[in-house]
Amino acid sequence: MTQITPQPGIMDIALYQGGAAHVDGVSNVTKLSSNENPLGPSPAAVEAMAEAAATMHRYPSSDHATLRAAIAETHGLDAERIICGAGSDEIIAFLCQCYAGPGDEVLYTEHGFAMYRISALAAGATPVEVKERERVTDVDALLAGCTAQTKLVFIANPNNPTGTMISEAEVARLADGIPEDAILVLDGAYAEYVEGFDAGAQLIAARHNVVMTRTFSKIYGLGGARVGWAYGPQEIIDVLNRVRGPFNVSTTALAGAEAAVRDTDYVERCRLENAKWRGWLADQLAELGVPSDTSCTNFILARFASQSEAESCDDFLKQRGLIVRRVAGYNLPTALRITIGDETACRAVAAAVKDFKAGAAE
Repeated sequence: MTQITPQPGIMDIALYQGGAAHVDGVSNVTKLSSNENPLGPSPAAVEAMAEAAATMHRYPSSDHATLRAAIAETHGLDAERIICGAGSDEIIAFLCQCYAGPGDEVLYTEHGFAMYRISALAAGATPVEVKERERVTDVDALLAGCTAQTKLVFIANPNNPTGTMISEAEVARLADGIPEDAILVLDGAYAEYVEGFDAGAQLIAARHNVVMTRTFSKIYGLGGARVGWAYGPQEIIDVLNRVRGPFNVSTTALAGAEAAVRDTDYVERCRLENAKWRGWLADQLAELGVPSDTSCTNFILARFASQSEAESCDDFLKQRGLIVRRVAGYNLPTALRITIGDETACRAVAAAVKDFKAGAAE
């Protein structure tokens, strides 16, 4: 028997299950399981990546200066306090690697993003799950969950997979109440879907203990490129850069992300189109007896009467070629997370759920 064993905590990590993209026996499918932008990336981003492909024999920039400058210019931030990663997932891992280890605790909410727990375990830290209040981040519960061992507190605002968010005042109260040697991490993967929302940038300007992470995988439509970034106090960004690989973001990804973040008109078009069909689909499903909380993201969390009904509806949708996401793994067994697609996809989902409900009533 082998004596080679992984570090403690590694075998407690379940293999990540991404959103399905195929249905056996169904050739024409619509994928609504991974919160991807149905409009795709900005044409400017596609063009920039195609041009960058001609220089793929060269290593990419190691300091990401051009992309950081574009992000800073677009969002009114200090480029020196920005770090880029292979998706925001990598930056979450950096934070755990740098600030949490054996004997330390990493807090997150019960319906929070799976990577918080995974990255904590990978660093040897103890993940601590804190209850939410009706699928909304509960600041009082998080503060009560903090101990002397707490080093990181993760919240997604808006949250995945619930779609809910808390106010800036509540986020500030959380930042003020965590232990002095702990960091509050604001995951802003869906921040661009909220009009006028800075995802915590002003909060970071006034505090030493808050970091926000962002991604190009959602509204920017660059999930396949793997680009994310974070903004925080200079001393924390400096620490993260010490463990970041020098060429962690590819040449094409850097070029595409820079063009995407500068194309603010396209981002606004995507936000408005998403808001239109998100509201329409939520209303249609509510009329069918399938409620959802007000979503601030590009998906809705459709709630059913039971786990069996949710799973039966999911199976029915698959037969129609509509792939959504079961979220029992996020402690939401009676719900399905449905990405907001284009008009055709939203109408197809509403029609399919209506037929499912009609069939179940017979």
